[in-house]
Amino acid sequence: MDEALVRARIPQDLAKVLSVQSQTKTKAEAFTQAFLKKSLQQHKRHNLKSMLSHKAVILGYSRPKKAKRKSKKAKGLNAHQKRAMKIFQIKPEHQRYELFLPLHELWRQYIIDLCGGLKPTSSPQFVQQRLLKADFHGAIITVVRSKCPSYVGTTGILVQEFKHVFKIITKEDKVKVIPKRNSVFTVEINGFVSHIYGSKFEQRASERSAKKFKVRGTIDL
Repeated sequence: MDEALVRARIPQDLAKVLSVQSQTKTKAEAFTQAFLKKSLQQHKRHNLKSMLSHKAVILGYSRPKKAKRKSKKAKGLNAHQKRAMKIFQIKPEHQRYELFLPLHELWRQYIIDLCGGLKPTSSPQFVQQRLLKADFHGAIITVVRSKCPSYVGTTGILVQEFKHVFKIITKEDKVKVIPKRNSVFTVEINGFVSHIYGSKFEQRASERSAKKFKVRGTIDL
């Protein structure tokens, strides 16, 4: 808008209609300044210190992390250390068949309890399924078939079972290591004769207990 028009005097005919009286230039300027001073609020500029002292400042907060306690677990021996310490070797003075007869009696009782008494009316399939997942330490086993003829006919008490071999002690107090692969074994207990196909038995006793075996019609060596 033109400043001259704003400062112009009100015509006399319009002044009479509005019932107002034109002011002099000096009075008009004084009124304008007083009006602006009263109407407009002056904002003071606050410096940073003033803002921090008068306003709340929200800071990020994180909970202190608790230190994890490291549990000290005893580390087991690895396979190399076990072989070096000869943990799995039976001492010559302990290689006696009669020393393992009590273990065989414990195994017999364990199998009888596992198979529900091993009665003559017991189902052969039920007994076979139980024996598949049983522990055979202490069982008297016999090699009936093998691709190595020298193993056939070997009988003894199973003293150690590994993933790939059976270690047995014979009545002649000799420790024999028989590979499971390509061999068939028999186990007799209370009149029940069970065949073990070593090639399908190549697991540790702890692994075999959780394994699901499939029924097969024929099994090759």
